[in-house]
Amino acid sequence: MLGDLQLPRIYPITDTSISGISHCEQVGKMLDGGARFIQIRDKAASSRDFFDSAASCLEIARNRGARLIVNDRVDIAKILGADGVHLGQDDLPPGDARELLGAGAIIGFSTHDLEQVREARNLPVDYIAFGPIFETSTKIDHDPVVGLENLKRVRDAVGDFPLVAIGGIDQDNMLSVLDAGADSVAIISAFLSDPDRITEKVKKAIEIADSER
Repeated sequence: MLGDLQLPRIYPITDTSISGISHCEQVGKMLDGGARFIQIRDKAASSRDFFDSAASCLEIARNRGARLIVNDRVDIAKILGADGVHLGQDDLPPGDARELLGAGAIIGFSTHDLEQVREARNLPVDYIAFGPIFETSTKIDHDPVVGLENLKRVRDAVGDFPLVAIGGIDQDNMLSVLDAGADSVAIISAFLSDPDRITEKVKKAIEIADSER
């Protein structure tokens, strides 16, 4: 996969603590809204529970022609044959993840400042995530807000390398983030805070993003 990833403009991420519903329910609703690239993320579940959830979500995604990315857990991604993994600064290094998962897997990597971005550009990853762009409630101990100006600087630094923006992004500010240089926007709370409207919100976000191409 390395080098030829085409990111969708909208990149939903699951979270049971925000939505109050299962990962599989979230994935199903996101798919109904048109999402085809989804990350399953759970910082609190046991390894067994997360494995079971990821397995079920992967089956749903595959049946719908979508890709599923596993947050943090390279072991689970490898065992299940998931489409890829998303790694943070304190997770397994991307080089080790690449050795385990192979060239065909998608590997994303979180960054929070320009130095980390420049280092990530030389790692065996398929996309770089940068943020938080805005204030976010998804992570209590999140890194300092980076803002749109720093996102523009990151865009210049990485050239045409796939870039995902994350942190506090919603339908009201997403176009400003895409205009600042992000190829894709990762959205969590804005989709999940009202679980009955996940499908509606994902569909609307995709329509907004596509209208600006």
